[in-house]
Amino acid sequence: MTQHENHGEHHGSLKAYVIGFILSIILTIIPLVLVMNHILTGTALVFTIMAMAVAQLLVQLFFFMHIREGDKPRYNVQALILGVVIVFTIVAGSMWIMTFNSQVQ
Repeated sequence: MTQHENHGEHHGSLKAYVIGFILSIILTIIPLVLVMNHILTGTALVFTIMAMAVAQLLVQLFFFMHIREGDKPRYNVQALILGVVIVFTIVAGSMWIMTFNSQVQ
């Protein structure tokens, strides 16, 4: 096996990329249609948009970032978990600070 052929083993197939692309488009269009046509409002709309965002995240991870592939997929998942913890800490801390800033008048 040449080095080029060995390098290609960790890349997805064209079929996987096309499926991921189509799912990404669908998961982007659904919230757009809901907002533009006023199908949902309030909490239901926000919940649906958040659910589509999480689904979009999972599609990106599995179809494009190959989170479950590779020699050591455990390291990929650990790095992902660390990233999620950091993002959660930043977002939660920012919201906490903004909440207390709005109360001080």
